[in-house]
Amino acid sequence: HAPERPGPAGSPSGAGRAGGPDRPAPVPRRFPGQPVQIDHGPRNRPQVALTFHGEGDPALAGRILADAERAGARLTVLAVGTWLDAHPRMARRILDGGHDLGNHTQSHLDINALDEDQAYAEITGCAERLRRLTGSIGTWFRPSRSRYATPLVQDLARRAGYPHVLAHDVDSLDATATGVAAVTRKVAGELRDGAVVSLHLGRPDTVAALPLLLTEIARRRLRAVTATELLS
Repeated sequence: HAPERPGPAGSPSGAGRAGGPDRPAPVPRRFPGQPVQIDHGPRNRPQVALTFHGEGDPALAGRILADAERAGARLTVLAVGTWLDAHPRMARRILDGGHDLGNHTQSHLDINALDEDQAYAEITGCAERLRRLTGSIGTWFRPSRSRYATPLVQDLARRAGYPHVLAHDVDSLDATATGVAAVTRKVAGELRDGAVVSLHLGRPDTVAALPLLLTEIARRRLRAVTATELLS
């Protein structure tokens, strides 16, 4: 896919109802009583957060967003900076659907293995792209290639403006699992109040699994909300 150009303010990829330079998108929030690194929400409320690593074919990403919106679900997308460089319209598309948009580093390297300067550049590089596209650095930071951030990376994220690191407690394994049934079975088997589920945009099996997961969430009388809503 050829890189896209951001549209002017007022166009679908410019300033919209969810943000833009003149109406900034939501910013990171501090949640009192929560640890720096958050991997689940309250266990006494019937809500879950479906969180997506933002990479891959934007057409598949668009299908995931549309399917979620039809079901009344709101997602959290942690975007990779190089993906935003190639597909800048996706930032506005995500926000305009009522979803959370966050930072999943600039290049999706193993951030916990990088030295301090490199790791900080990975965080701030993506933050700068998010700010340029939306007026905000995004609501969350998630480490790349790891469920959890090291204490150093947690400190660097805080320095970059993110009070919390968003981890997860349910791994769909959609990056490695073969088949829709495997993804659906893995998530359904671990779903509970407050779950934060890790999924990936741009994977055909995930696109096919999402309607099944949303049906299962509804059957259990749970609601799929953004990570911000889950913790609020």
